Amino acid sequence: MNAFFKDLGRTVLQRWKQADFSLEKFPEIARNALDEKPPAQHVKLADFMREFLLDDEQPFQTQSGFGQPEIIAYDHPRFYIQLLFWLDGTTDIHQHEFSGAFHVMAGSSIHAHYQFDPKHTITPHLQLGDVRMKKIELLETGSTVPIISGSKCIHSLFHLETPSVTVVVRTQNDPGTSPQFNFLPPHIALDPHLNDFLTMRRKQLLDVMEQSEDPAYAELVLAMIQELDFERGFYVLQHSMGHMADLGEWDTVLTAFETKHGLASASIAPTLEQCVHRDSIKNMRSRIADPEHRFFLALLMNVASKSDVLTLVGQRFPEVKPVETLLRWAEELTDVSEDGTSILDATFPEVLETPAEEQPEIFLTSLRYFLLAPKKAPAILKSLSADDLDELRKSFAFSSLRVLVS
Repeated sequence: MNAFFKDLGRTVLQRWKQADFSLEKFPEIARNALDEKPPAQHVKLADFMREFLLDDEQPFQTQSGFGQPEIIAYDHPRFYIQLLFWLDGTTDIHQHEFSGAFHVMAGSSIHAHYQFDPKHTITPHLQLGDVRMKKIELLETGSTVPIISGSKCIHSLFHLETPSVTVVVRTQNDPGTSPQFNFLPPHIALDPHLNDFLTMRRKQLLDVMEQSEDPAYAELVLAMIQELDFERGFYVLQHSMGHMADLGEWDTVLTAFETKHGLASASIAPTLEQCVHRDSIKNMRSRIADPEHRFFLALLMNVASKSDVLTLVGQRFPEVKPVETLLRWAEELTDVSEDGTSILDATFPEVLETPAEEQPEIFLTSLRYFLLAPKKAPAILKSLSADDLDELRKSFAFSSLRVLVS
């Protein structure tokens, strides 16, 4: 067992015992202990990893799938200390059924805070309401943040460096705070630990049909949506969305869900659309290693307005105008291939019939034009028609870059 975390655990235990193991006081106790002797300053990551790999005397390790990986560094019946490694992971928007504090030991992260205003409970495991971002911040190495169990602490983390390492001092479980909801903006809270094994197997069977290109796929999904209750129907709808869109049947099955469930279903379409947006950026994150570019992706995933994006870029890179920083990133992320020109998932419109060698400059210039919204278009865009400019705008508006042109 690592000596530093053993001492940290004993410190937390002693102070919490003096507070009569108050759950309310635990976050402050954990945060103070981490701040007084920050792991980022006192633990060499390479030495910790070597010791863990070679020393058999370690705390019991869980089967948790959280972290890449999760390592238990100290364990007590009432609380434990874990190290969460992150290679390409981005956490879902979630709350906790435990309390404590977390500390950025290595790397940095974009930390987004949310609130959920429930409107309608479908089941104990699925609620409808409004998911709203309250604040977004950059957590540098050495930052410590308290964790409050329940709905007072809803957040997500987008890790920038590889690896990023977080130390968490946390209770085993806080009674009365379950389920530990995940949140899908803008309208859904769901229990990710719901053990509906029948629905799970049905989704797996649909995967078999998709992979084998079974012609009955769309018909059976539609029949399921017409038959199932709201909760199970939603999970089938969410799972089959991509393939149903590829088959040209998405509108049909979505309409069937809305017809069956009425007003309660109005929140489903915008939520699933946002799921596609967030998943697209998560997938890009696994291919992008540069911390600045990951910071860019984090903003595209989490920030709702262009002005807020510019503000956050300016805060982190104050020496350059935010627009110039954004455009530099866009240029660095521009890809030119036989298929055309793209910036992340925004592709140059084929209908413009522009020579391949001219596409990158026109695409980047148009992005600058939409970002700044000047009264006059740059010279290189003046030869384009209003319809051409509209096609360029649509390319950005239907991509992960959409917040920049809104």
